[in-house]
Amino acid sequence: MAKAFQKIYTKITQITKATCSVKATHVGYDELATVEGRLAQVVKIIGDEVTLQIFEGTEGIPTNAEVIFMGKSPSLKVSEQLAGRFFNAYGNPIDGRPVPEGEERLIGGPSVNPVRRKQPSELIATGIAGIDLNNTLVSGQKIPFFADPDQPFNQVMATVALRAQTDKIILGGMGMTNDDYLYFKNVFSNAGALDRIISFMNTTEDPAVERLLIPDMALTAAEYFAVDKNEKVLVLLTDMTSYADALSIVSNRMDQIPSKDSMPGSLYSDLAKIYEKAAQFPTGGSITIVAVTTLSGGDITHAVPDNTGYITEGQLFLRRDSDVGKVVVDPFRSLSRLKQLVQGKKTREDHPQVMNAAVRLYADAANAKTKMENGFDLTDYDTRALSFALDYSEKILAIDVNLDTSEMLDSTWKLLSQHFKPAEVNMKQELIDTYWQQ
Repeated sequence: MAKAFQKIYTKITQITKATCSVKATHVGYDELATVEGRLAQVVKIIGDEVTLQIFEGTEGIPTNAEVIFMGKSPSLKVSEQLAGRFFNAYGNPIDGRPVPEGEERLIGGPSVNPVRRKQPSELIATGIAGIDLNNTLVSGQKIPFFADPDQPFNQVMATVALRAQTDKIILGGMGMTNDDYLYFKNVFSNAGALDRIISFMNTTEDPAVERLLIPDMALTAAEYFAVDKNEKVLVLLTDMTSYADALSIVSNRMDQIPSKDSMPGSLYSDLAKIYEKAAQFPTGGSITIVAVTTLSGGDITHAVPDNTGYITEGQLFLRRDSDVGKVVVDPFRSLSRLKQLVQGKKTREDHPQVMNAAVRLYADAANAKTKMENGFDLTDYDTRALSFALDYSEKILAIDVNLDTSEMLDSTWKLLSQHFKPAEVNMKQELIDTYWQQ
């Protein structure tokens, strides 16, 4: 029902598949409204012509529908009561518990001024050896997983959520199946970790355009805990391709001219607005963003991963290793541009050299495999390199390998000493003297 003194407009001038236009004054950009009871948001203002995006679509809306502006943009009530809760794209509870109390904050605000940021320097150990060894994460970093849709990226995200040594985990799910939603809920509940996890969920049963609110909801909660409470916050967003598809749907329905791969021309800015919220603050709090970008047929040149690569500080590439039958974190196509800030500083002294030696020997195995496939004779070294690659993939790179940083390094030393001689690993003699396992 309309509140007292709220203006009610009843003359819609234009209706498209997702939007309607009405002449109105004193309306703000991003302001919420209801159109015939359906939630909508202002997406364009030209003079007194206001265009509203209707989240549930415009089907069945008449030209004399009631349009009521709420006088505010989407917001979230933030407080400690958010912890352990599940919410929808509007910040309303979907776990059957009461609405949390707290300070109401608008979502989608600007990112942090660069001069207020501190250089990232804190280790975020995920427990997944394939990440922590070769592409160590750093607090305040922004980095995506690139994965095919059939790969178990949600299981990887759940593992990261449970193993990451942070104060709060905030999960933003976009276009998730009900099975995925229940999977996350059950995993978090069974692990007894709900008290530090906050989830914002949009499922395939919800309107696609609601996905556009999920990242801003998640990051508004993250900013509260990182800035106000000085906590280390890890934000997990899955799947950013679903987010981009929702952008495309809205863009097309508004008759905007599409850019590459049917994406809107604003795709880069839309993604950057999200990823640039990652920061480490001088007061001790931090926001680290790990997202999933699913690839269509493994196409890394598609507009979504292509634009993402320009914004983020590396990527974690998942692929199925046919030799061991497991999904691994590919050391050749993965990159963490900030790993050198913590490797050997916040981890053991041998970490950088162990990483370099293992990847170089893994590359030698790839060359040996090419020789074998082309019918060339293999040397003894080639045979040992191939044997090492199998063990390295299965015991280190596979996403189901959960080790802390010391165990991970010890396991890699063990593999090196099983397959190679000390002189073949090209590492400092003092490290070999200390860690080489006979």
